[in-house]
Amino acid sequence: MNKNATITLLFVFLLSSCGAYFNQPVGIEKAVYGENTPATSLLTKLPKPKEQIVVGVYKFKDQTGQYKAIDQGSTFSTAVTQGATSILIKALGDSKWFVPIERENLGNLLNERNIIRSTRQEYATDSKTPETQLTPLLFAGVLLEGGIISYDSNIITGGFGARYFGTGGSTRYRQDRISIYLRLVSTSNGKILNTVYVSKTILSQSVDANLFKYVNIKRLLEVETGFTRNEPIQLAVTEAIEKAVEGLIVDGIKDNLWEVNATSKDVTAYIDSYTKEKEESDLAMLHGRNRNEKRGKLGLEATGGATYMAGDYPNPVAKPMLRGAIKYFIKPNLNLSASSNLFRLGNKEKLDVGYASLDLNLEYLVLPYDVLTPYVFGGFGTSFNSAFENFAGKVQYGAGIEYLVTNNFGLKLYAEHNLNFSDTIDYVVSGVRDDYYWRFGFGMTYYFPRKQKTIIK
Repeated sequence: MNKNATITLLFVFLLSSCGAYFNQPVGIEKAVYGENTPATSLLTKLPKPKEQIVVGVYKFKDQTGQYKAIDQGSTFSTAVTQGATSILIKALGDSKWFVPIERENLGNLLNERNIIRSTRQEYATDSKTPETQLTPLLFAGVLLEGGIISYDSNIITGGFGARYFGTGGSTRYRQDRISIYLRLVSTSNGKILNTVYVSKTILSQSVDANLFKYVNIKRLLEVETGFTRNEPIQLAVTEAIEKAVEGLIVDGIKDNLWEVNATSKDVTAYIDSYTKEKEESDLAMLHGRNRNEKRGKLGLEATGGATYMAGDYPNPVAKPMLRGAIKYFIKPNLNLSASSNLFRLGNKEKLDVGYASLDLNLEYLVLPYDVLTPYVFGGFGTSFNSAFENFAGKVQYGAGIEYLVTNNFGLKLYAEHNLNFSDTIDYVVSGVRDDYYWRFGFGMTYYFPRKQKTIIK
C-alpha cells in the first residue's frame, strides 16, 4: 500500500466517525439548567384549569429493586433514579393544574413549624400582644401514588461488523425499556379515580472503526476510532412521568373530574387528539408492532416465475410460469386463495409442454400485523395440458415471504411443491413414483381497502 492510499484511507476513517471528534469534552463545562424532554412542552401547553387542585405525593419510588449491571456482575448503584418523587412534583407544577404540597419529608416540615412556635413564645416582648398564628397547612384533595414498576434490559440488541485485510468497522445497539404506573386517589373516600401506564424505551449505540496494516516491512499502522451514545435514564424517567401527568389531566377532563378554563372547541380538539393517540397505543405491541389490520378482506394477486420439473426424464430445465389469484381473508392471519396457473414443463432435449392448473389454497400469515411476514400455504388442485387433456389431481404446499409497500400493495416471493396423482405428466410412465414439480414465483398483491381499518384484539 503506498503512502497516498494510506493517508486517504485514514482520512476516510476519521470522517466516518467525525461525531466522536466534534463532541469530545475538551474542557471544563459550566453548570446548566436541566434539559427538557419532548413531553415537557406538551405538558406546559395543556388547557389551564378554572381552579388548581391541591395534590399530595408521599412517595413515588423505584419498585424494581434492580442494581446497575456491569460486565463482572452488578454494583450497589441502582439501575434507575431514586429521585422520582422530585421529578413528579416538578411535572405537577409545570402543568399549572396542581398545587403540590410537601408530604415526602413531612416530619421536617412539622418539626420546623414547632421550632417557629416555641421561638415566638420564648421571645415574645409583650405578653398582652396576641401570638401570631402560623398559617394552617394545606390538605390534599387528591393523592398521587405509584412508582417505577419495571426496568427491562436488552429487549432489543443487534449490530453489524465487517473486516477485510486488517480494515474493519462495526456498529452495535441496545434498547432497554422503563415503565411506570401513576394513580390518582381521592382523599375524601379513598376511591382510585384513574390509573395511567406509560413506558419509554432507552437507546444505546456504539460505532467504531479500525485499521491495522503494514505500510512497510517494518512499519505497522494502527488506527482506532469510535463513539458510544447512551440515552440518559433520568431523562427517560422524566419523560415517562410527564406523559403520565398529561394522561391524568386529560382523563380527568373527559371524566368531568375538574373544569377547564378554555373554550369547548379547544377542549374538544385536544381530547380528540389525545383519544387518537390512546387508540393507537391500545393497538400497540412490543418492538413497535401493532394490531392494526393492514390488509383488506379481498385481494388480487399476479405472479411470474419459473417451474422446475421432477419426472422420469433426466436433465430438467426451468420454464416460465404465470399465476393469477383471488384471496379472501377469514381472519387477519388466515385466508383462502383460489388461483389459475399457466406454466411449461421441460427437460433438456426431451420435453417442452404447456400446462395449466386450478388451485385452492389455505394460507397462514405468521406476522399478520407486520409489514414483513413469512407465510405458509397448502391445498389441492387439478392440472391439464394445453390441449385440455391429461388431467391429473394434485396437492401442493409451500412457503414464502411478503412485504407490504402500503396497506393496499404487497410484494411476495414464494416456493411451491406440487405432488401429482399421476405418472403421465411428462407422458412417460416409469418407476413407482408419480411426477412432481416445483414452482418459484415473485409477484404482487393488491388488497382492496377495508371499511374498518383497525380492530382491538
